[in-house]
Amino acid sequence: MAECGHLAVEMEIICVGNELLIGKVVNTNASWLGKRAISLGIAVKRITVVADDVDEMSAAFCEVLSRKPPFIVITGGLGPTFDDKTLQGLAKALNSPLEVNEDALQMVNEKYNAYAKMRNVPDCKMTPSRIKMATLPRSTLPVINPLGTAPGVKTCVLDTTLFVLPGVPSEMEAIFEESVVPLLRQVTGGVSFYEKSIYADKIMESVLAPLIDIVMHDNANVYIKSHPKQEEGKPHIELHLSTSGKPDEKPQERLNKSASELSTLIKQAGGIVSF
Repeated sequence: MAECGHLAVEMEIICVGNELLIGKVVNTNASWLGKRAISLGIAVKRITVVADDVDEMSAAFCEVLSRKPPFIVITGGLGPTFDDKTLQGLAKALNSPLEVNEDALQMVNEKYNAYAKMRNVPDCKMTPSRIKMATLPRSTLPVINPLGTAPGVKTCVLDTTLFVLPGVPSEMEAIFEESVVPLLRQVTGGVSFYEKSIYADKIMESVLAPLIDIVMHDNANVYIKSHPKQEEGKPHIELHLSTSGKPDEKPQERLNKSASELSTLIKQAGGIVSF
C-alpha cells in the first residue's frame, strides 16, 4: 500500500544542483514540493537529485520520462550563470534545439526594465547572460515568474506534463502556486490528503508492528507509519496515519476510526497513548 493512500495521480520531482549533492545546500525545495503535492492529492513517487551536468541531467530526465508519470517538476538551473544548464539538459532529453523564445525574452526584458526603474537607472540591456534565461527548447513554453527574472518552463511529452521551476525557493513556490496548482486541482477531481498523528509510550516498536498490521488490514485506505522518537531513553513513538479521498467519502472519519482502533490495541498491549 502506498503511504499516500492510493492516490491515483502521480508526480516525480527532479532537483538540479551540485550544491545539493555536496551538502552545501539543504534540499528544502524537495521537502516543500512533497508536502504541497500530497496536500493536493498528488502522490510523489520519486525525488531525484542530479548534478549541473548536461549529460547527467539528460539521462535523468529521460529515465523519469520513460516511466510516464502524469507530472514531472524539475527545480534549479534556470539562471544566467555558466552552471545553469537545466534547459540544455532538457533540450538534449527532448531532442529539441534551444532557441530564443520571444515570449520568454519579453518576460525577462520587462523584469530587468522594472528593476532599472526601481533603482532609477537607465533601462537594462539584454546581455547574452540575460538572453540565456529566455533560450528554451523549441517544444517548450515559458511560464511567468511572479517574483524573479527567469521564467519557468512547461512542456508536454505524450501524457506527461513537465514543469521546470527556478531553484530559488520563493520563486519556485510562487510559480508552483500560480501555474501548477490549478492544473493539479483540476486533475485530482477534489481528492485531498488527510493525516493524523498519535503517540505511543512504554511500548516497543516491535510490539506495535503487528498492531499496525491489524489496523491497516481492517482499514484498507489508511496507511500507518511509525517514527521512533527517543526521549530520555524511553520508547516514544509517533504513529502517523494518512489517507486520501473526496469529502463525500468521509476520509476524516476513516482516519479517526483507525486512530481509535489503534489506540485501543496499544492500551491493551500495555502502552500509553497521547494525541
